[in-house]
Order: sequence, then C-alpha cells, then structure tokens
Amino acid sequence: MRLPTVRRTRTVEPGVMAGTARLDRRTKRLVGRLRPGDIAVIDHVDIDRVAADSLVAVGVAAVLNAKPSISGRYPNLGPEVLVQAGIPLIDDLGEVVFEKLREGAHITIEGDAVLLDGETVATGARQDAETVAKAMADAREGLSVQLEAFAANTMEYLKQERDLLLDGVGVPDVETRIAGRHCLIVVRGYDYKADLDVLRPYIREYKPVLIGVDGGADALIESGYTPDMIIGDMDSVTDDVLRCGAEVIVHAYPDGRAPGLARVQSLGVPATTFPAAATSEDLAMLLADEKGAELIVAVGTHANLIEFLDKGRGGMASTFLTRLKVGGKLVDAKGVSRLYRQNISGSSLLLLVLSAIAALASAVAVSTIGKAYLTVVSEWWDNLVFQLGQLF
Repeated sequence: MRLPTVRRTRTVEPGVMAGTARLDRRTKRLVGRLRPGDIAVIDHVDIDRVAADSLVAVGVAAVLNAKPSISGRYPNLGPEVLVQAGIPLIDDLGEVVFEKLREGAHITIEGDAVLLDGETVATGARQDAETVAKAMADAREGLSVQLEAFAANTMEYLKQERDLLLDGVGVPDVETRIAGRHCLIVVRGYDYKADLDVLRPYIREYKPVLIGVDGGADALIESGYTPDMIIGDMDSVTDDVLRCGAEVIVHAYPDGRAPGLARVQSLGVPATTFPAAATSEDLAMLLADEKGAELIVAVGTHANLIEFLDKGRGGMASTFLTRLKVGGKLVDAKGVSRLYRQNISGSSLLLLVLSAIAALASAVAVSTIGKAYLTVVSEWWDNLVFQLGQLF
C-alpha cells in the first residue's frame, strides 16, 4: 500500500516559507486537525492566550489571520505568545484568504504576502515583538472602556439569571453523586497540564468528582483519568471522549436551543440540557454547588479581569458573579504548579538509596538470623571461588 505524501513546512530563503494550509474560522476546532509544520489560517479577532498556547503546542509553522490579532479593545495575550515562540504571525489578511485558499493547499509566505501557485492572493501586516508591544500599549489605554462594558454585562447577566444564581432554578437533575464530595472542574485553559500533574496526589487521595468542561474532558483523558461528567456546548470535546461513559450535560441557550445536542445524540450518547446565559465553566461550578459539593477545585478556569476580557466574550461577566456565589467552596488551582513543585535531585535520590541499603545491611549484621545468613552466604562465596579456581 502506498502511503500518502506528507508535505512539511520548509524555509525557501530568509523571510520565505512554504507549507500546507489548514483553514477554519474556529481556532479551537482547527487545532484538532493541525499537524506540526502546518500553516494555520484563522479568522480570530483578538487572539486569546488559550488559542495561542494550543497553536504553539501543535507546532504550527505560521499563523495567517484574516482579522486583526489585536484590535485595540483590550490587551489580549495571544499574539505575544505566538511571537515569543518564534511563530510568524501575519494579520488582517481579509476575507480573501478563505475565498482563495483551500484545505491542504501548498502555499508560500514571502514577508507579509501569501502566495498560491506563485501568485499573491493576500497581503497583511506581519507582527513581531515590537509591533505587538506597541499594539498592547495602545490597547491598555482603552482598558477603562472595556471595564465599563464588563460591568454593564455583569449587571445584565444578574438581571437575566438571578433565579439561577440565587436559588439554583434551572439546574438539571444528574445521576452522578456529588453531595458531600469534592469536585474537580477542568477547563482546557492556562497551565491546566502542569496543575493537573501537581494535583495527582490530591486526586488519588480524595477521589473527587471529575468534571470536564468541553475540551477539559479530553485533558482529563490525556492525564490518565476518566471524567465523571462532561459539561459544555460540545464544540471542542472529541467523539471518543464523549463515548467514555461520562454523564453528559449540554449547555443550551436561555431559550432552550442546544446546537451541541444533535452531535451527542448522533453518537448514541444520552444527554441532559442545561439552559443558561452563563459560560460552560460557570455552569459546572453552579451545578456542583447546587448539588451539594463539599469543595470545588478549579483547573484552567478564568480568575482575573484580563483573563475575562482575553476570553473575548461578553458572557464572561457571568464568571465574576458565579465566583461570588460559590466562593466559599471554591479553590482555584491556577498556578499551583508554580507555587509548589516536587523536585528531587539525582544525587539526593542516590543518597537515599545508599542510606537504605546501609541501614538494611546494619540490621542484618547485628541480628542473630542475619549473622546466620551471612555465614551461609560467606560459605557459598568461598565454594564458588574454589570451584572457579579449579576450572582455571
């Protein structure tokens, strides 16, 4: 059987790069199809850090964005991540890149131009550390406007979902037993891998209810765990994970529409809907709280204003109120991997092993049984040496 030819990105000359284009208007959906060396073509205003981290992790060779990666609304963190990783970022290429390019096309990047079959199809603005720093500085000046909008969104959400926030109205019944247990809620956000790794002893000892929020369910599987529940709009969790046996809660719009429900049902997986205007990670916290969780541990969730804004959606205002609601139970694991890391040097480990051997040898040497064993071993050794001497 003939294997398909795999084209890798190659540098033709300084400032020129050729490779395979992968296109999608949803960055997190595109990440699942990307391979190392691919050129990602996206349509993403204000690239957030989570999206940038996922692109870096995949190993893309370059990112072509139809929209501005920094619009100036707020200082989003994604472009800086890409530039620091040495990944070329070309901005504001326009709708033409999706009209002219097709999935799998072999394209060339020359400076700030994109070429297909030797012809320029789009020209944008190539970003570097200097241009990103300037755009971020300009964006910080307008942060007060975004803060006012965030406050307005927060009040609007409070009016819309006050029954859910205050009384738990609308929280669906679930089969998973939560009352009196710890809940670990995993979002595929900042530092989730490192924090999950550090939390292994906690998970082993307390056996919390494992709740994956969309792609957070995949993160749990990748770390060697099976989620008990999956909550989200089902746009970034894989089919195999949806079939893992976890209880599935589909995030629906306030009017009851749930676009992700059809996908789950097509896989033959039973699911319950949870209509609300909040984000999926907020629904996971509210559900755990309403069902009597003793403690809620959050991994990869959003914890500060810049992260709320960096998520790029007005609905993030719900996170602020949700944290006020469940604050007494909530423990944010963000950055725990940087706060505490178990480091054992090789020399320390060797010293520990040698000390254990020395202690064991001493115990054997002073005990009656140990002396008898030493006598037997000594005689066996003398016989072995004698027999070897006879051979040679």
